[in-house]
Amino acid sequence: MLAATSASADEGMWQPSQLPALSSTLKARGLALDPNTLTNLTSYPMDAIVSLGGCTASFVSPDGLIVTNHHCAYGALQYNSTPQQNRIDDGFLAHTFDEELRAEPTQRVYVTEQISDVTPRINEAVKPGMDAYARYVAIDQARKSIVQGCEQPGYRCDVYTFGGGYRYQLVKQREIQDVRLVYAPPRSIGKFGGDIDNWVWPRHTGDFSFLRAYVAKDGSAAPYAKDNVPYRPTHWLTLNPKGVEAGDFVMVAGYPGHTDRYRLASELQNAIDWYYPTMIALLTDELGMIEAAGQSNPDVAVKYAATVASYKNALKNFQGNLDGLAHSRALETKRTQEAALDKWLSHQSMSDGGKVNGAALATGVQRLRKLVDDQTLLRERDLVVSQLARGGMFHAAYQIVRLAQEKQKSNLDREDGYQQRDEVRILNAQQRLERQMDPALDRQLVVYVLERYLKLPADQRLPALDTWLAGANDAAALERRVAALYAGSKLADTATRVKWLDATDEQVRASDDAWLKLMVALMPDLLALERHDKTVAGEFASLRPRYMAAVTAFASAQGKPVYFDANGSLRVTFGTVQGYARHDDDVGEAPFTTAEGIVRKNTGTAPFDAPPAELKAIEDKAYDGYASPTLGTLPVNFLADLDITGGNSGSPVLDKDGHLVGLAFDGVWEGVSSGWVFDPERTRSIQVDVRYMLWVMHRLDHADTLLKEMSVPAEP
Repeated sequence: MLAATSASADEGMWQPSQLPALSSTLKARGLALDPNTLTNLTSYPMDAIVSLGGCTASFVSPDGLIVTNHHCAYGALQYNSTPQQNRIDDGFLAHTFDEELRAEPTQRVYVTEQISDVTPRINEAVKPGMDAYARYVAIDQARKSIVQGCEQPGYRCDVYTFGGGYRYQLVKQREIQDVRLVYAPPRSIGKFGGDIDNWVWPRHTGDFSFLRAYVAKDGSAAPYAKDNVPYRPTHWLTLNPKGVEAGDFVMVAGYPGHTDRYRLASELQNAIDWYYPTMIALLTDELGMIEAAGQSNPDVAVKYAATVASYKNALKNFQGNLDGLAHSRALETKRTQEAALDKWLSHQSMSDGGKVNGAALATGVQRLRKLVDDQTLLRERDLVVSQLARGGMFHAAYQIVRLAQEKQKSNLDREDGYQQRDEVRILNAQQRLERQMDPALDRQLVVYVLERYLKLPADQRLPALDTWLAGANDAAALERRVAALYAGSKLADTATRVKWLDATDEQVRASDDAWLKLMVALMPDLLALERHDKTVAGEFASLRPRYMAAVTAFASAQGKPVYFDANGSLRVTFGTVQGYARHDDDVGEAPFTTAEGIVRKNTGTAPFDAPPAELKAIEDKAYDGYASPTLGTLPVNFLADLDITGGNSGSPVLDKDGHLVGLAFDGVWEGVSSGWVFDPERTRSIQVDVRYMLWVMHRLDHADTLLKEMSVPAEP
């Protein structure tokens, strides 16, 4: 039985349209709302849920106030920080609209308004006999055409792929470009426990912050401008300052980014044997370089604060996956699932009056397994190239050269990410870079990746890069070559980078800037790699849907509903406030942590350095009416068996009536590997309790104007 397709316990990242079919389960769990209301994306509460492009958030006032996680607003805090005025450490509170600060330039708010199935339109573009590359191009062109027909000023449309191409859906979202920082507690609250407590329970972290969406005076979406006005959403979430108690129904609506529950056992094996260990080693090395540079230069520490936080989170996630997968026997489970699927397919025959062509689907599954195995041979090269591409100057030069080339084409023929609609994003990324990159450190990181590149087999290397590197075969020679590259370029200057975005291909090719010259030389090799990747993607676009069809048919035969892997689209998950047992013989962990736990953990040294005012208020039990009558004290964080993953950070946790009672921000260590195989006994999400949020705002940071804006009494 394929556990990944069944709704065991409260497993499932459901699309809103699927919820009416789950009505009986939702009602049994305790939902008071009509499940049909959750399918309406333009009514309460669904239209109050927004994406931040990597995190989730929600409107909580008629003036466009948005609540999300502290770590989701980290970029805005970092962008507005200097060593002299470190808002990451000190926190920030705007008392008026005029005091609110522009978030970093690439920050967006996306409000989903419409989702429609476009699978037939995509499939019609794929003709019999197409090779893999032609299939990729046909799908890509169909997607772009659908998107172009959907988009209008102030909106962004995208075609999302489900099940590797089993379904395609067009998502239309209002895009708000002007986002501002309103309030964030200090690091000692918003990141209390730091990386030590990350993925750990019990937890005592005030992981929340507030942003605000702005638009032009006529209500239209507009880039940042001082005279823009707060966005007026149609609906916004109501907060329930009484919170929830153990056993209560809760649900989350949000934008989970990625899960792998429909990946093959061989793909999981590769993750265990190579991907996770390799990434742990690589990120550990890079993190060491970043932190060493930050210790000697406070400006570097501020610029890379968000990067450091991201790396540390990833490291703990990767190690958690390794540990969790080892203890959960997930690989054995996946192999058992695939064997059951193979056996079932072998007994399905349309000639016997069945509805499933088992032989054809089984052939597709076998071809998918071979394709996956073939791609592991290139994994080291793909990793090196992707790491190079992430570098600040490398990526900046790539964007300039690629944009100049793509602008020669019609808009539909341009590469995704370099169409007319993407040009403002590219501009914003170039404007942001100066506050997130130090050239000297960036140079050091490039040398590190190139050292790894030199170890690749000769047939996996890039001819143009080898030509440029000729003679630089050791670390010292590499450092000299890369130092000359940076010295011969002016792309570290923001005005220079922005100016080059308007250049023609001829102008870029004629440049004597060292980085641009290198990128012009590299581009044919990089495009050849891209074509190879597209060919492989075209093969997967043929085979993944067949595997998904087999899984779906198998689940249907057992009367089980199917949800798709997370892909950044809007999903709903539901469950119950409850603790868990770390191991089968454990007595179990309670579902709530309380303010007294902050005092017990406090050492006075980061990351366990709670503000003195907070410690004093806890000592005095000055909880201002926010204490739980059941607990007899102030709750801080709580657990629920919600099925969430990265991208759900900042998601509003709603009670049975659709009122906000917390924000999802993490999961427990024992459930990290649930992205591969869901474990209903130990998969738990961690939420910051609304009562702790409101207490911190009122008692410690005196953000009562925001409480009033949200119609929350200062002392309930």
